[in-house]
Amino acid sequence: MKTININGRLIDLSTPRVMGIVNITPDSFFSGSRKGSDSEIVERCAQIVREGGTMIDVGAQSTSPDSRLLDAKEEAERLMPALKLIRNEFPDLILSVDTFYADVAKEAVEEYGVNIINDISGGGMDERMFPVVGQLNVPYILMHMRGTPQTMQQFTHYDHFIQDLLFYFSERKAKLNQLGVSDVIIDPGFGFSKTISQNYELMANLKYFHIFEEPILVGISRKSMIYKLLDSTPEKSLNGTSVLNTVALLSGTDILRVHDVKEAVECVKIIEKIRETDT
Repeated sequence: MKTININGRLIDLSTPRVMGIVNITPDSFFSGSRKGSDSEIVERCAQIVREGGTMIDVGAQSTSPDSRLLDAKEEAERLMPALKLIRNEFPDLILSVDTFYADVAKEAVEEYGVNIINDISGGGMDERMFPVVGQLNVPYILMHMRGTPQTMQQFTHYDHFIQDLLFYFSERKAKLNQLGVSDVIIDPGFGFSKTISQNYELMANLKYFHIFEEPILVGISRKSMIYKLLDSTPEKSLNGTSVLNTVALLSGTDILRVHDVKEAVECVKIIEKIRETDT
């Protein structure tokens, strides 16, 4: 049984969890996810909980290739007031912060009780991140990316695509474990440093990432691997998102990171019902 330790409480992942996205950004690729005012942030979190989400991932930095990279100070100035607001309104919620800066992660955990660090760079954009997470003693989402969000699509050449990703996770997981990080969540990084074809190859081979015996998180919500394939837009990519969330669940995914919580929860319920009746 896969679990993660949240403040000494073991969270059971035998039924997959849905993590709702809250973007404190003016430039997120999906316009429907951008939240600026206090009331919008609180209502978004309430909606996630109402629709069955049990985790919230808060980010203040867009990761689209045409976005501007914020430094740690700018990111913290956007993020911390939102974390304070959310923690006051939802004191028991499992809160994840989306950052690749060690200082931001440290402040979020120590000042606002954030439970999980979600680092899209896998420790690649701040060399202090791994040691700091080891000190904070919180679960860490280890994602695969090469370069930065602004340059990642220049780094899509691999000698052996799936094997290279497995090596990346093996190497970094070992470093994290050495530093005392016992709860590592594997995020293969759909859409990051990967072509459309590579994203679908990754989805087809998701089962191999169970080799690490760690929870797997998949975030494909409304991404370009869907809307470019279907000649559509992020706003019209909910159906494609649900299809891929279902495929991910069938491959053993433990956490779905999504914009559309209700639909993802329905995917989980349907797949769980099929498994329950499968004799």
